[in-house]
Amino acid sequence: MFYIYILECSDESLYVGSTNNLEKRLHQHNTAKSGAHYTKIRRPVTLKYSETLPTLSAARKREAQIKRWKREKKLQLIS
Repeated sequence: MFYIYILECSDESLYVGSTNNLEKRLHQHNTAKSGAHYTKIRRPVTLKYSETLPTLSAARKREAQIKRWKREKKLQLIS
């Protein structure tokens, strides 16, 4: 099982990612020294949305699709 997720950063920006362990990845975004530089400098981050997908390939495709969207469309998905 794989996930795509949208995080809201402390500066209210949005970050889209994918993982096979959502809880662990969220913890990494908020505490780890390594990982996504974007979220590291915008902590804390909050999980706003997630989807479950059957394969890594499907998750990566969905992540890429959402990353291409403008902020307004991402906010519609979240709400």
